[in-house]
Amino acid sequence: MLADALLLQLGYNATLVTIGACLLGIAAGVAGTFLFLRKRALVSDAISHATLPGVGLAFILMVGMGGDGRSLLGLLVGAGISAAIGLLCVHWLTTRTRLGEDAAIGAVLSVFFGFGIVILTIIQTMNAGRQAGLEGFLLGSTAGMLRGDAILLAVSAALVLVLVLILRRPLELAAFDPGYAQATGWSMGRIDLAMMGIVLVVTVVGLKVVGLILIVALLIVPAVTARFWTERAGHVVIIAGAVGGVSGYVGAAMSAIAPALPTGPIVVLVGFAMFLVSLLLSPGRGVLASVLMHWRYQRRVHMRQGLLALAQGQPIFETLTHRLLRRAGLILPDGVPTSEGQAAAAKALLDETRWSIVRADQSFAAAATRYDGLTAIETVLTPDQLNEVDARIKAPEVVA
Repeated sequence: MLADALLLQLGYNATLVTIGACLLGIAAGVAGTFLFLRKRALVSDAISHATLPGVGLAFILMVGMGGDGRSLLGLLVGAGISAAIGLLCVHWLTTRTRLGEDAAIGAVLSVFFGFGIVILTIIQTMNAGRQAGLEGFLLGSTAGMLRGDAILLAVSAALVLVLVLILRRPLELAAFDPGYAQATGWSMGRIDLAMMGIVLVVTVVGLKVVGLILIVALLIVPAVTARFWTERAGHVVIIAGAVGGVSGYVGAAMSAIAPALPTGPIVVLVGFAMFLVSLLLSPGRGVLASVLMHWRYQRRVHMRQGLLALAQGQPIFETLTHRLLRRAGLILPDGVPTSEGQAAAAKALLDETRWSIVRADQSFAAAATRYDGLTAIETVLTPDQLNEVDARIKAPEVVA
């Protein structure tokens, strides 16, 4: 059954929803990258919670105009207006009062969400309109979507993605070097406004799929996941888009075969699974890579200390250092150094003597900052500098 859903074999409407959720995930991952890089992830949380009053008020308005209140376009327009008002409130509180952005976000988030819950409660007591299913905007639900709704979702997500790609350059400049962006003529206020506008649209479009409570996860989790795999901003954007797309596609497909489960949590859990894999297995920043790096560093420290001990005639007992030196063929089982071990120990002692001279001479101040006991001095000093250091060493037998 899951294979049929992933291969888009569950019907035309399910196919549209899955593709639309995939496009939404790509757009959210790409847009959320700039929020993440600008360290403004919580702004998306305020925007998402501020949509709830708009959904409720749009429903009441459409019912008052003689409709059933279930037009997705009308509900999304209401959500967008309400979210824009919430975003303006955050901006006003941040710029016109002494409140920090986090406090302003907390105030707007709680007030708007509380107001929205009150409106939804009032809606449930109304005799007109079709109230059933409005709670799907909290956690996301695609089970009752019509073909027109799915097309609206897919087209909106695609347009958002195009807008993000067009504005990628100024958004990257604002994220990494605001000073340079301003110096080259970009207005930081307008860039931030554009970024918030993109996030607002993604949030509103994603309400039906992920829900207002979890849309922030679809915006931020892909970007955080992508950051584990690369150091380049352009690559982060691409990987985040891919992670968001896979999350939306697989989550919507799984929701299609289990309509009783809310869509949003499934999409977020798929994204979290990808985040967890990245956290554990990414080559540069993952937990496993960090553990291996620490283990290798410990081995290098033990080897270095062991060689210095051999050079000074100190005994090497049955320890990790002993095992490492023996595996490298530098000592015998009884701790006596081999010929290779003697040469390596002499070289380690020579390098330590060289480093002591470099660290004591102000003319080598820049090179001295590279000393960590493990870095080869030949990679820090030029041949002429190395010859100068060796000339200061009194013992002629160790002069290179």
